[in-house]
Amino acid sequence: MSTFTAGEELTPLTVDITREQLVRYAGASLDFNPIHWNEPFAKNVGLPDVIAHGMLTMALGSRLVTDWLGDPGRLIDYFARFTRPVVVPSDGAARVEFTGKVAVVNDDGTARIDITAKFDGKAILGKAQVVVRA
Repeated sequence: MSTFTAGEELTPLTVDITREQLVRYAGASLDFNPIHWNEPFAKNVGLPDVIAHGMLTMALGSRLVTDWLGDPGRLIDYFARFTRPVVVPSDGAARVEFTGKVAVVNDDGTARIDITAKFDGKAILGKAQVVVRA
């Protein structure tokens, strides 16, 4: 992808997040907060169950863009708010669906990509925007 067209849609990405992946991500990120692996603890603090790391869901959103670009070095800025947790069951996985669209193409050749991330049909990231260069 060397030039961008406003309105262009990225190839959607669907990811199934498992508890095993949460443990691996915790090890890689050093985020061992028990809400991400300890079901009784998560429920005791008011969560419905163990939840995925917000930064993991944000990283998966960037993967949508870097897979489309073919070069992660072209992603130059990324912003998102965490709006809803991704509840990961003890058996099976939590399915998260990512879509993206080129929202703005700038005169300098950069573009803003708007990302939508949904779990159970509801947004999990708010105002997720990535700036990329051609």
